[in-house]
Amino acid sequence: MTEGSEDRPMAPLLTVEDLSIAFGNLDPVVRDVSFSVAPGETLALVGESGSGKTVTCRAILRILPRVARIRSGTIILNSRKGPIELTKLSERKMRKVRGSLVSMVFQEPMRSLSPLHRIGSQVSEVLCLHKGCSENAARKQVLETFERVGFPDVERAYRAYPFELSGGMRQRAMIAMAMVSKPELLIADEPTTALDVTTQAQVLGLMKELQAETGMAMILVTHDLGVVANMAEQVVVMHKGRMMESGPAKLVIQSPAHPYTQQLFNAAPSIPEDVDHSADEEPTDLILELRSVSKTYQVRSKSMMKPPVTIEACRGIDLALARGTTLAIVGESGSGKTTAARIALGAELPDPGGEVLFREARGAKPLPVHDMTRAERIAFQKKAQMVFQDPYSSLSPRMRVADALSEPLDIHGIGSRSERRDRAAAMLEQVGLGKDMMQRYPHAFSGGQRQRLSIARALMLDPALLVCDEPTSALDVSVQDQILTLLEDIRDRLHLSYLFISHDLAVVARIADEVAVMRQGLVVEQAPPDVLFNNPRHPYTKALIAAQPTPDISRPINLKLVAQGAGSPDSWPEAFRFTGSVIPSLTSYEPGHKVRCHV
Repeated sequence: MTEGSEDRPMAPLLTVEDLSIAFGNLDPVVRDVSFSVAPGETLALVGESGSGKTVTCRAILRILPRVARIRSGTIILNSRKGPIELTKLSERKMRKVRGSLVSMVFQEPMRSLSPLHRIGSQVSEVLCLHKGCSENAARKQVLETFERVGFPDVERAYRAYPFELSGGMRQRAMIAMAMVSKPELLIADEPTTALDVTTQAQVLGLMKELQAETGMAMILVTHDLGVVANMAEQVVVMHKGRMMESGPAKLVIQSPAHPYTQQLFNAAPSIPEDVDHSADEEPTDLILELRSVSKTYQVRSKSMMKPPVTIEACRGIDLALARGTTLAIVGESGSGKTTAARIALGAELPDPGGEVLFREARGAKPLPVHDMTRAERIAFQKKAQMVFQDPYSSLSPRMRVADALSEPLDIHGIGSRSERRDRAAAMLEQVGLGKDMMQRYPHAFSGGQRQRLSIARALMLDPALLVCDEPTSALDVSVQDQILTLLEDIRDRLHLSYLFISHDLAVVARIADEVAVMRQGLVVEQAPPDVLFNNPRHPYTKALIAAQPTPDISRPINLKLVAQGAGSPDSWPEAFRFTGSVIPSLTSYEPGHKVRCHV
């Protein structure tokens, strides 16, 4: 890793000097930004949403929105073909640079890939446009690139449409598209934000490996300081369009000088060395129980000649949530955690034999959520609410805040119009917002504020149980810290119970009293956080912990451990191995600690 600027090459590959960008006649959103990146080096642009990171990178490729203008500054690419001043290049010549000399991996692969064209055709197009390759030559190079980026079946991936691939595989396709023409500079804009932690670790490892092979430079846009510690040699910290701090990654991470950088590091979630959450070994006051809950779906097969495919989303889940505590369900996409949450709320019915029991108060008769009458369902919906993952889509853009918050009371016929408004105003203050915001629309709020509004709406009916489905995964680190603090405060003040769904173990370590780790519809390990994180036994749990990036250069991601635990269950050590027909039971390893293994 580069120790200082004196060790860097004399002629950087890319130089950005005094760059300022504005939208229309407004004040610049990026002001006086300068940095350079050398061949084979990774520079991380770090900052929260709205800091100007993505706009800066789009300016390099000249793909800014129409209203955006580069007010001042120069961007020079010292390519193999000689120095090119990108800010003065004509659009026709700029098209030859994009995808050939400079490529970009965007944050959300589903928005960047055409849903109407096969993956192979979209990646081949890059070679046909920029290299003049024939269809057969392009296909051969694309299949080789697919193999390098880790597709298990390259022919299937070539023929697949984007919706047929998982998030991690789609992002690998985007990396293949960016890498197939062997660019000199790769710009990766939050390339792993939408991915599970184990997939993220593998994609980051892949990018470093490809960089080492090709010698390309990389600009990595991220707000995750753990990713920075694992990937970057140089760091530029941005806030509100300005550079707050820049320098070698080792110095910036170990000794941040600017208060804003220090604030980012203080807010960054990480699994602490010693997690301490007190929890009863056998709680007696349970608000929610899931007993032998399974859920299977029949999915139509691709061929009309073949029978439907059975998908087992949940398999024999037994969970118990004590009143006033937080039970976290952790796992990757497709592990079954959200399905379990939907069953807990009565939005999905379990397969026959499964039970979901809810007790509104201590000693109350259990309500069978899996078999409710209409009247029981209406009463249950008042006491069990959900906070969704995406604060941007969970609020209607056509409803003012006052109407959005009052709607649950209106649906259940609670209170007069003025009483509902008073309740909404009081709830806004509960979540740290002012009642003067009542007449605004959701688009006038930041992501963190919208999530506060979502929490306020969930609290309007005075529930006893909140199901939180990835409530902080779409937020910046400092905003995430604020929302977690708010959730902890509300839980303790109102004596709420949380079923908390997440793939982020650092978040779970902070908020949970009990953690259940799921993989392929099964709970593979369950324990309080202090036990689970200090003494993990299952290979998948170990992989999740190892994959969590930490803002510490001396603690890199252990890709070997990640690959072993995140791999196929039939490749795990024999004690934990399971196949479709032979599945070990969830057994007690020690008091309060259960592991799915062969005894």
